[in-house]
Amino acid sequence: MIERDTIRLLRECDAGIKMGIASIDDVLGHVKSKKLCQRLADCKTEHGQLQGELQRMLEQYRDEGKDPNPIAKGMSWMKTNMKLGMEDSDATIADLMTDGCNMGVKSLNRYLNQYKAADEVSKDIAKRLIHLEEQLTTDIRGYL
Repeated sequence: MIERDTIRLLRECDAGIKMGIASIDDVLGHVKSKKLCQRLADCKTEHGQLQGELQRMLEQYRDEGKDPNPIAKGMSWMKTNMKLGMEDSDATIADLMTDGCNMGVKSLNRYLNQYKAADEVSKDIAKRLIHLEEQLTTDIRGYL
């Protein structure tokens, strides 16, 4: 049970990290503020570092991880492009990123509750990812 919950939690974290990185990539070219651009780039780097750690754990379990749901990813891309098409501003980007982070935090907390038997290392990765998402929303509030 522990191994199965551990792998499932790691997979969900993997999908979440990939979704977060893709979302940042979708908006980076539209950012006007150098400070916001740097914060998003830093967040992307932090996600990448956590992803590397997560991938090493998945390899130990001989698991390939999980990609984000293609429908969710497509809907996110459409929402981003529609909103930026209507108003290409840092406020729009902050709003989009805040919504995405909040959805990620909600999902990750649900998975932490769902996969209670996961090992502490995988739970720690999920909690650090939650913290990254929460910190980004706090850091970009000034752009809303």
